[in-house]
Amino acid sequence: MTPPAPLAPAVRPPHGAATERCCSFDVAAHPRSASEARRLTRERLAGWPVCADTREAADLVVSELVTNAIVHTTSRRITCELRSVREGECLRIAVRDEGHSGSGPHPGEGRPAEEHGRGLLLVAALSTAWGALEAETGTGLTVWAELPARPSHDLGSGA
Repeated sequence: MTPPAPLAPAVRPPHGAATERCCSFDVAAHPRSASEARRLTRERLAGWPVCADTREAADLVVSELVTNAIVHTTSRRITCELRSVREGECLRIAVRDEGHSGSGPHPGEGRPAEEHGRGLLLVAALSTAWGALEAETGTGLTVWAELPARPSHDLGSGA
């Protein structure tokens, strides 16, 4: 599977097309930064045309990806990007670090009693697609996930 570039430059939509939105923010690579990233994600998505389930899923996905960047890299700064793509049908989340461990991200096989190792399993369960791209400079990794702006299925709300 060849993933779309998560941090591509913004392209002006054709006249009459839905406006695509994009914003990014940086957080320090610090244990408290996951909660800061969740707060910033909620603030940025407040005016976007995405449903409440997608906003909640985005909070969780951003938190997990930022936590992974903190735990598994030597980064001092982490960049998060939120982008409305495919004429607003999809929300793409991208988290870029400054240097990773050498192996790409892979979902863990969390055992029932373990507290760690389930982050990417959650990302995979909540997203329609996800992946990782090496930085063109050779330093850093971008992990991205796509969520439907208006899901056609239950995102785990128990309905």
